Amino acid sequence: MPMTNKQRIVVVGGGPAGLAAAEYLADCGFGVQVMERMPSLGRKFLMAGRGGLNIAHSEAHGTVLERYGPASSWLRPALDAWTMQNIRDWMAGLGQESFIGSSGRVFPVGMKASPLLRAWLARLNAAGVTFQTRADWQGWGAHEQLLFNLQQAGEGAPHKAELAADAVVLALGGASWPRLGSSGGWVPLLQQRGVDVAPLEPANCGFCTPWSAFLAERFAGTPLKPVALTFEGRRVRGEIVLTRTGMEGGALYALSRAVRQTITAQGQATVLCDLRPDLSEQDLLDRLRATRMRESLSNRLRKAIKLAPAAVALLREAQDVLPADPRALAALIKAAPVTFYAPEPLARAISTAGGITQAACDESFMLRALPGVFVAGEMLDWEAPTGGYLLHACLATGRAAAKGAEAWLRKGGARRYPLQP
Repeated sequence: MPMTNKQRIVVVGGGPAGLAAAEYLADCGFGVQVMERMPSLGRKFLMAGRGGLNIAHSEAHGTVLERYGPASSWLRPALDAWTMQNIRDWMAGLGQESFIGSSGRVFPVGMKASPLLRAWLARLNAAGVTFQTRADWQGWGAHEQLLFNLQQAGEGAPHKAELAADAVVLALGGASWPRLGSSGGWVPLLQQRGVDVAPLEPANCGFCTPWSAFLAERFAGTPLKPVALTFEGRRVRGEIVLTRTGMEGGALYALSRAVRQTITAQGQATVLCDLRPDLSEQDLLDRLRATRMRESLSNRLRKAIKLAPAAVALLREAQDVLPADPRALAALIKAAPVTFYAPEPLARAISTAGGITQAACDESFMLRALPGVFVAGEMLDWEAPTGGYLLHACLATGRAAAKGAEAWLRKGGARRYPLQP
């Protein structure tokens, strides 16, 4: 694990937050080493780009801040310092031009994450950043230095190694998609050191409801779009996907914080599903009345309302016997209730809620219990919907934590471990 004679900073985690921190610190002239538990860097970043890397959103900056809900005031300095335009300029500097899609989301022109990641890693290598993969952080060793389990490709059992540093940036992610590296294993390591961590919970996730065997077996994996979901007065238009155990999709993800909190408080949450958001209830009523009553109800819904079979099945889940009265049927199509009883497991969620609390950090994202240890990305207690907000905050807090480490070191805070908890 080569290091330079410069002040040494270890970044634990090779995702977007960790790489953003490493880039800033290397540009400041520090010796930087990135430690990553997986065999390669940026695995979740690459997964995020499978359908097109949505890295930011072009909404007005004030609206972007609102997407982070209760954490918006905490994250604001970091997001103010690294805006959507900063991200686009940074991408251009890596030879990856971007564009704003019709939805306002920002993508690289090539849509993929891999060219951006390759260019980014090349820049970091050129700046002198060193990397150690297959390095699983285990907390602190007997000498109070950073402790890792290291394993080389083709080797047998991992071996332990301790590493000294002048400052540390932890960017280990949350606990969603653990097979990509973010397992949440850091939680007890920090709690043992007196760091307050809110329980990790699924965010941007699907929710569970006991479908009939017919729907679960025949329509699992079927998308429905466009639909509009309404919960607690908020309406979101988009896509949903029926699953064997419930429902997922962008429209539901946007409501996931409120739905999850209601389930926690009340044991269930009922979302209203508008299966034809482009038609008013009166439009539906007129179309139903224009059909021939002797036709089967399924045919009337298919021909007059153009409901897909999966949408009709969803209506039948909401009400065992569909109403014969056209007005009642139109009302059901516009607001079919679906009651959820639990979120999908955290390992299946897109992102993580919970994490290191604001009270556990100072304004520079340094842990109050561990001077010289800075934290960034999904380790922090915030959540946001999909749409570029997740990556934006990871990049922004990575840089903000790095700025905090720089300022701390410039003020003479540097020390080799042990750190005194």
